[in-house]
Amino acid sequence: MQLWVGLGNPGPQYAMHRHNVGFMALDAIAEVHGFSAPKKQFQGWTQEGRIGSTKLVLLKPGTFMNESGRAVRAAMDFYKLTPADVTVFHDELDLVPFKVKVKQGGGTAGHNGLRSTDAHIGPDFRRVRLGIGHPGHKDRVTGYVLGNYAKAEIEPLTDMLGAIAAEAPWLAEGNDARFMSGVASRLQD
Repeated sequence: MQLWVGLGNPGPQYAMHRHNVGFMALDAIAEVHGFSAPKKQFQGWTQEGRIGSTKLVLLKPGTFMNESGRAVRAAMDFYKLTPADVTVFHDELDLVPFKVKVKQGGGTAGHNGLRSTDAHIGPDFRRVRLGIGHPGHKDRVTGYVLGNYAKAEIEPLTDMLGAIAAEAPWLAEGNDARFMSGVASRLQD
């Protein structure tokens, strides 16, 4: 079993924020792969399903970004999982918009959701980094990540989320390179 976590903030006012792209990715995966209806659990919402032969629990923490790790830890403890079973989908300032990269372990790069997750389970989880680009100056970062996607970004955002959902079986199998190349090739078309 694997636990896939989308980072974001709960509530309709945050739904289209760049910071919530992790939530959006899980929603796309759940929809395309026919996961169960959301259930309130582990200080957040879970959905269960399978991709191929892999059983997955999708978790959207309801704790707000800065406390995401509490929900991740609760779900891990319940299912008796290790950090190696956890994949976190999150926004990434250091990647161009709509670029998708996967990496195992690493630092938190100032991302409060990653910082909280790292504090509760350690750094050895897999990350699916969803590029949002950088606004150009560090003083503009907070307003940028907590801002809505622009109208012109909705189509590429939808394309990226669709590609992630379509290529998710490779991620479930642990073939990160094939997942990344599949997403990239779908986004070039």
